[in-house]
Amino acid sequence: MDVCGIDEAGRGSMVGPLVVAGVAADRPGLRMLRSMGVRDSKRLSPASRERLYGMIRSVARVSVSKVPPRSIDASVRRHGLNDLEARYMARVAAALGSRTTYVDACDVDAARFGRRVSELSGLRIRSHHRADSRFAIVSAASIIAKVERDRAVARLGLGSGYPSDPVCRRRLARLYAEEGSMPSCARKSWRPVAAMMSGGS
Repeated sequence: MDVCGIDEAGRGSMVGPLVVAGVAADRPGLRMLRSMGVRDSKRLSPASRERLYGMIRSVARVSVSKVPPRSIDASVRRHGLNDLEARYMARVAAALGSRTTYVDACDVDAARFGRRVSELSGLRIRSHHRADSRFAIVSAASIIAKVERDRAVARLGLGSGYPSDPVCRRRLARLYAEEGSMPSCARKSWRPVAAMMSGGS
């Protein structure tokens, strides 16, 4: 019997995909994850995340789903980002098929978010805030998601991808000025991107 953890990376980015990752392991695998020193990916250096990424994949089952910007924009306009995240977490949970799955809740109401993922997946879901710092299996998922997301954004050459990054804002604005349209990697529903398109900064 194994347990699964699911987390995401790139939720606040204005370019690139939202990455949802799941990691499933049996008891021996879970012990190995703990012994590796997995923890919330935000508390690890990029080099440590890269090192642990390969180690996690060697001892656990992994499923990754990437949500493209066009799907993010469409969902934000129709259902909201939380519902989109619940749907993709349900897909990952179903792909791994563990008896119990822990998810890092993005909704202010963790129980409500868990119920939604459970409805969509048909599986037993345990939803918690800060699950990535409370459960090793979710910490492992956070590392996989973060590495996959950072690799995808690095290929774009637009800095970190986050609105707080002046390099990203400057390069994206330059691309828009040169091409007359936003590149497909941009999330047009994000306020900073919409501001660039309407002549703001």
